[in-house]
Amino acid sequence: MTIKRDLRIVFMGTPDFAVETLRALLDNDYNVVGVLTAPDRPAGRGQKLRASAVKQFALEHHLNILQPKNLKAESFIEELSALNANLQIIVAFRMLPKVVWQMPEYGTFNLHASLLPDYRGAAPIHWAIINGETRTGVTTFFIDEKIDTGAIIMSESTNIGTDTTVGELHDELMTIGSDLVIKTVKLIESDSVSTTIQPQTEDLKTAYKLNRDNCKIDWSQPIDTIYNKIRGLNPFPTAWCYLDNKDDESVKVKLYGVEKLSESHRYKDGYILSTKDELKVACDGGYINIKEIQLPGKRKMDVKSLLNGFQFSKSAKLL
Repeated sequence: MTIKRDLRIVFMGTPDFAVETLRALLDNDYNVVGVLTAPDRPAGRGQKLRASAVKQFALEHHLNILQPKNLKAESFIEELSALNANLQIIVAFRMLPKVVWQMPEYGTFNLHASLLPDYRGAAPIHWAIINGETRTGVTTFFIDEKIDTGAIIMSESTNIGTDTTVGELHDELMTIGSDLVIKTVKLIESDSVSTTIQPQTEDLKTAYKLNRDNCKIDWSQPIDTIYNKIRGLNPFPTAWCYLDNKDDESVKVKLYGVEKLSESHRYKDGYILSTKDELKVACDGGYINIKEIQLPGKRKMDVKSLLNGFQFSKSAKLL
């Protein structure tokens, strides 16, 4: 006779990536007794408070919402404990104190968007593409004291195409991940989980937090490095560099859709070649053909539209 535990689940998550998993839990008739998400934050030009994607979804489905500022606050711990949950699920939330992740009887597990132990950290989807990986995936694991180091429950892998962007991979892993969470919950529900301890090794690939500096393009790098970085940051948070055009002051531009043209040439790195409908940038090993770009104070636009009203000088370059 198969054991079937009566699960009372607290779900923790904030961005769009987490919504798909919460939706899957409800679609599979699991009892979600509480949803933890980030406090509302100012956003946009008016700086009006905006609810997270998870909160918006939870409101639509009349779920019990908690938005603690301090996860160690006694009042929050009491509120969480009162829900009497026996399983907690985390998807794109924040680091939990031990008193929180140890609370439920059946544990707290996390969905991480990489094949652990590689790409622990804040931006695993981005770095897999930036580093030119051809395969990645999602992993569920039980939380422990450190970040993304707990015992692995399940994983699922997928291929990364040569022109896949981070936006496309994000959406694919969001779906694969929600399915994996349901499979993981079913194992816990039937008391049939077996885990694998993550190997202790020094040469792991890391998913560092993205910032202004590591999103900047270095045009002296090889063409594959530049190409992977741009698609690994498209559409968010976006690769950028400076445009030096005529005698004007250099301005910051953001690069979105690009293609790689591998061929030999004698131009200096960053040199711009423009025609009526094409914008190519020279680099080591060929050209980056820019399809979508954003200039300061402008919206993202396709290059053909840009070239209708924007003039590049003969000495224009990207820095």
